[in-house]
Amino acid sequence: MSVSHSIGLPLSLDYPPMEAKLVDALPDGPQWQYEPKWDGFRCLAFRDGDAVALRSKAGQPLERYFPEVVEAMRALPVARCVLDGELVIPDGETISFDELLMRIHPAASRVQKLAREHPALYIVFDLLVDAQGRSLVAEPLRKRREALERFAHRAFRNPLAFRVSPVTHARADVDAWFAALGGGIDGAIAKRLDLPYQSGVRTGMQKYKRMRTADCVVGGFRYGAKSDVVGSLLLGLYDQAGLLDHVGFTSNIPRADREALTRALEALIAKPGFTGRAPGGPSRWSTERSGEWQPLKPTLVVEVRYDHFSAGRFRHGTSFLRWRPDKAPRQCTFEQVAQAAEPSIALLR
Repeated sequence: MSVSHSIGLPLSLDYPPMEAKLVDALPDGPQWQYEPKWDGFRCLAFRDGDAVALRSKAGQPLERYFPEVVEAMRALPVARCVLDGELVIPDGETISFDELLMRIHPAASRVQKLAREHPALYIVFDLLVDAQGRSLVAEPLRKRREALERFAHRAFRNPLAFRVSPVTHARADVDAWFAALGGGIDGAIAKRLDLPYQSGVRTGMQKYKRMRTADCVVGGFRYGAKSDVVGSLLLGLYDQAGLLDHVGFTSNIPRADREALTRALEALIAKPGFTGRAPGGPSRWSTERSGEWQPLKPTLVVEVRYDHFSAGRFRHGTSFLRWRPDKAPRQCTFEQVAQAAEPSIALLR
């Protein structure tokens, strides 16, 4: 049984989780606590007797997508609690965001199959309501962390379902995580030890994401919506067979450069553009116009900044950095985005 409201709990199911401000560098000082940034879905988990609810950062219910986590919450040896943490899916000794995305599926049978084959792990980093049903959100993080560790010692008997996120108070330890785990760690989080839980705001938590760069071939472009100038560049990398695969896009082209760039791109229009995997056409989220793209001769190389590369493409839009006329297009291969991913799960031991 899931719940539509939090009977008997001091926090409602629409309680906004604490959020983080994205920063270029982590802060330093004794007032900060550091944690790994996990590559998963943020989740508040509510338990009130047999009633369990999982809520995303946006307040959406997640119970139907993670039935094994609902059962694990119900099996906890406490009647009440509200936890804050991250849902991840281990894949061997690392974490797979692609497996996590597959859970958001309309077919319950498919979700159940995935839950059996690749069960999710709930990495907990805050305790908002304790086993006595008492709200801790007014307490500073230092006291909430102590309460979480006591709670976990008593309640987290299944290490395959629950882990407590590690913390450190030494900035040097974060650098050691990065050095040891390479691409296996997504970044780091800094939280103020002296502040109460900052529901819905970014005043007490900062996140640092590890950014990387790659040189890509411009295999095509799209015009901007209702515009005759370029809106985005379509990026490609060469695979081992010498085929140019579409891997993503970049759209933060300086406005002052767009008209001249459009004319230069139009002079290079030629099929096929991408000789391997090509961009898709219109979808239910895009108009016919926004789904169109223009193929280009593979002569232009651009350097972009990105955070994640998985399943053969950049997970998010990339940031344009500069043109690379000194780089041969054939040098733009998948090898440069292959990250050495050491076992990130090791941080939980």
